[in-house]
Amino acid sequence: MDALQTARDTGVDTDGTFDAAPKTLLITFTGVDRPGVTAGVFGTLAGFRVEVLDIEQIVLRGRLVLGVLVTAPRHWKQLRDAVTQVAEGLELEVLVEKGHGDNRSRRDGRSHVTVLGAPLTTVAVSAITGRIADVGANIDRIERMARYPVTAIDLHVSGVPPHRLRRVLAQEAARQQVDVAVQPANLLRHGMRLIVMDVDSTLVQGEVIEMLAEHAGCLGEVAAVTEAAMRGEIDFEASLRQRVALLEGLDAACLDRVYEGLQLTKGARTLVRTLKRLGYRFAIVSGGFSQVTDRLADDLGIDFSAANELEVVDGRLTGRIVGAVVDRAGKAEALRRFAAEVGVSQAATVAVGDGANDLDMLSAAGLGIAFNAKPVVQEAADTSVNVPFLDAILYLLGITREEVEAADAEAGFVTPAPPL
Repeated sequence: MDALQTARDTGVDTDGTFDAAPKTLLITFTGVDRPGVTAGVFGTLAGFRVEVLDIEQIVLRGRLVLGVLVTAPRHWKQLRDAVTQVAEGLELEVLVEKGHGDNRSRRDGRSHVTVLGAPLTTVAVSAITGRIADVGANIDRIERMARYPVTAIDLHVSGVPPHRLRRVLAQEAARQQVDVAVQPANLLRHGMRLIVMDVDSTLVQGEVIEMLAEHAGCLGEVAAVTEAAMRGEIDFEASLRQRVALLEGLDAACLDRVYEGLQLTKGARTLVRTLKRLGYRFAIVSGGFSQVTDRLADDLGIDFSAANELEVVDGRLTGRIVGAVVDRAGKAEALRRFAAEVGVSQAATVAVGDGANDLDMLSAAGLGIAFNAKPVVQEAADTSVNVPFLDAILYLLGITREEVEAADAEAGFVTPAPPL
């Protein structure tokens, strides 16, 4: 038996020093991905009867990174030589490191940090990851959630409570002009949830009352009051009654014309369609008008709807509201009512809105999302989404673009091809 073989069998290096047998081996393969790589690697490992403690594999633009943590056999160098040989046959590079720990759970304070950008620059990623490091947290894994029409990545972070991480990253996100959502890494992210959405300037583009005002010839007056109300500068109920009064005498047929002219926010149908497949329930809660929102709910297959009702007499608007106004407090109460009807906790609700009258609803939800919102709303919400695509919310819920497109293709929906 030659010296090299003796060293391999006894654990003594060829320079004569004793090399104690490690407890574990971390084996990392890198190179061009192709079918059969993982099978080839584990076919070799199977011959040594080792136990798999941990494994992760990613493919980025055709490049493979495969890491395997295994128990070390007594003659561990023979395993090292065998995996080196199989790597050469597969045209991969391999690194075998000894003495790594076992597959312990990650540290407490686990979060999902989702970063959205269009584009997502290296400067922004550097700043966000830098702030994570500054507070003593660790990034355990990074996954791509989407590459088109926005870039979305999900960072698995541990070591710092989510609420502390959220405060730090919200400030950095504003500086870098990207969206960052921080959520606890728990079972809620994977369970059935209730989504409660505002309508005007969230589910649909524009404000329905302003569309009606255009037909009534008072758009300028109504728009000015609407803007002040959404910024939180004036009471919502008072502003609504003031604006509705200006619509007195308008032909009720204009409600049909406004509905027919509505434009959904980009990605709205994809968001609803995808989450309904997963068993989510949907509600829309609006400071607008039930004559429009009820039809919208029917069109999209939304489960619940709450809005104000315009009084109509002899085919014309009277300029008054029927019943109580769905205001800021009313939206939050509707969220709680719908959650109880569905049978989910408030922690399992997601609220989406853009105006000051959505603040109570966003606060009441387990996850409050400010969608292209006014500054006062962005500052108060759990997270902000400022890209113009409503289905970007899917990435915050752990759903990838690839999964959405695959489900759509199976159902016969055609998804536009992304640019190369």
